Amino acid sequence: MYVAVKGGETAILNSQKLLAEERRGDPAVPELSLAQIRQQLRLAVARVMTEGSLYDPDLAALALKQAAGDTVEAIFLLRAHRTTLPRLGYSVPLDTAGMTVLRRISATFKDLPGGQILGPTYDYTQRLLDFDLTFDPAGQAPSPAAAERAETAQDAAHGPTPSVVDLLDQEGLVETHPIPEGDPAPHDLTREPLRFPADRATRLQNLARGDEGFLLAMGYSTQRGYTHSHPFVGEIRFGTVDVVLAPEELDFPLSIGEIELTECQMVNQFAGSKTEPPQFTRGYGLAFGHSERKAMAMSLVDRALRAPELGEAVQSPAQMQEFVLSHSDNLEASGFVQHLKLPHYVDFQSELDLVRKMRAAQAQQTPKADAP
Repeated sequence: MYVAVKGGETAILNSQKLLAEERRGDPAVPELSLAQIRQQLRLAVARVMTEGSLYDPDLAALALKQAAGDTVEAIFLLRAHRTTLPRLGYSVPLDTAGMTVLRRISATFKDLPGGQILGPTYDYTQRLLDFDLTFDPAGQAPSPAAAERAETAQDAAHGPTPSVVDLLDQEGLVETHPIPEGDPAPHDLTREPLRFPADRATRLQNLARGDEGFLLAMGYSTQRGYTHSHPFVGEIRFGTVDVVLAPEELDFPLSIGEIELTECQMVNQFAGSKTEPPQFTRGYGLAFGHSERKAMAMSLVDRALRAPELGEAVQSPAQMQEFVLSHSDNLEASGFVQHLKLPHYVDFQSELDLVRKMRAAQAQQTPKADAP
């Protein structure tokens, strides 16, 4: 992202001071605490963590506070901080099948092993402003909704639930993804630049860090017929997953904590090819925290980008990996757009001189009308 600005040091320092005052707002109003942001703006915190590539609710809350709620700026702050952190080791792949589920739904099967768990969601609300939230809740008893959330979280801790895709796999109706021989390490986008063509593991990393709005638009385009696919939500699940390390000096793995994740498995019909029978294919999305919209959009775009490997014609923007992956990162997009605010005096003067010369040349070539 373009951040370098030179000249006018005093003016810049004054601008930074004014920014801090604007961020704080009226001193008579109590300042937001990080705990308040982390607990009550959890969906914004989840987005900042996902696109900032760092799971740390406290730092994400700090970034949101410092950025005055600007999520893209907060993501920039978190990514910048991430580059200063040492890498101490690698965890084993997360086992989402062992997730402690807080929410789990499927649009493909009504009766699921383990049941549908509605959990916390806006899906069943009326989308009307709740003016009760305008009152100061200090000293009030916990709301029924809060009690219900606590009860849901307690009920959710009943153990692993099978994946919906596994039900299709039992009949051989969905594609499988066996682990490649030797299980090679994936390309690390945080340390190496993006190169084309990109394999699926690299594409998924890019999409996970990609701007939610951009991916939502790309996913929406696939539903409007631009990829000739009809997706179904096989399963969306939100819950906590253990983070496990396997130290070389020990012969057993260690759980070092747990994180909240949202996972989406999208299934699409596939007519088959010369080598593959008709079956369902998958699109996959994974995001930190409770991020259903991001995970769904990611899974739609992931499936669209798989067109070449499935023998489908690449005709739409969502199927073109260079277009999608090169423009999905909100920091690159924001930086390139916002750099236009920086001084371009020399460039503009050269273009201004060019336009003047072109107009003068045109005036000389234009024949004058005969006088009456």
